Amino acid sequence: MSTSSPPGPSKTTTGAPPAPTSPPTDGMAPPLHRRMACWLYEGMLMFGVVFIAGYLFGTLTQTRNALDNRHGLQAFLFIVFGIYFVWFWSRGHTLAMKTWHIRVVDRQGRLISQKRALLRYMLSWIWFVPPLAVIAPYHLSGGASAVIVLGWVAIWALLSRLHPQRQFWHDALAGTRLVHHELPPAPRKKK
Repeated sequence: MSTSSPPGPSKTTTGAPPAPTSPPTDGMAPPLHRRMACWLYEGMLMFGVVFIAGYLFGTLTQTRNALDNRHGLQAFLFIVFGIYFVWFWSRGHTLAMKTWHIRVVDRQGRLISQKRALLRYMLSWIWFVPPLAVIAPYHLSGGASAVIVLGWVAIWALLSRLHPQRQFWHDALAGTRLVHHELPPAPRKKK
């Protein structure tokens, strides 16, 4: 009696690594301007996540003033952001990345595990922690703080030019990389 396997990718027991999930590329990252546009779009989408998470936190903790439970809210948002990014990155991309045809994969071109996505999330805070650490002890104005944060973001983005494949350094440290990814066009129906 023979059994047939369901359609879809076959599972092999040979120990061979699974096929890459994106077409082969030269390993170079998408252009910096496209990655930064995706980064800005992601920031806009995060406003919705912050709004919903903040509303949920305020409702559950019965916070009446925005400054009450401020550190609790920050910790809650850190966790919510982690869940958001780890979940989407382990599936290949966030909505912003999908819009800009960017996919996050491991060094072999496969989807990343949740563990690796969590490592990438922790390392991605390199975008913000250094300037925030500089700003904190000096109690700088909003304008001065913005200049320092945006200056660091520009420096960190430009440092990707020093990587052989133009990847961001937190991706190199996490064992991930950003690649161009477009779905093939849908087959046209014949009339």
